[in-house]
Amino acid sequence: MTTPIIQIYGAARCHKSQYYQQYFRNKNLNFTFLDVEKNAASAEELRQLYPNRKLHFPTLLINGKRLRNPRDKAIEKQLTKQELSISTTKTP
Repeated sequence: MTTPIIQIYGAARCHKSQYYQQYFRNKNLNFTFLDVEKNAASAEELRQLYPNRKLHFPTLLINGKRLRNPRDKAIEKQLTKQELSISTTKTP
């Protein structure tokens, strides 16, 4: 099993974490959601991403590039830079 390209570090109760999950579903992009409140290993992974070791969530990793609570435009820029397809197919 390979590591997913897109990872979301967040919490189930966090509305922004929920937003990012729906965002990637709408783009038909696979992602892994890592709940830092329910999984100590995920929390530790997130802490290692920041020098102060705080749980800054939501944090996205796109091919290893860290984005903390990004706006849609920043996500789209990173996806384009990583040459990941952005699907915006709408159902009629």
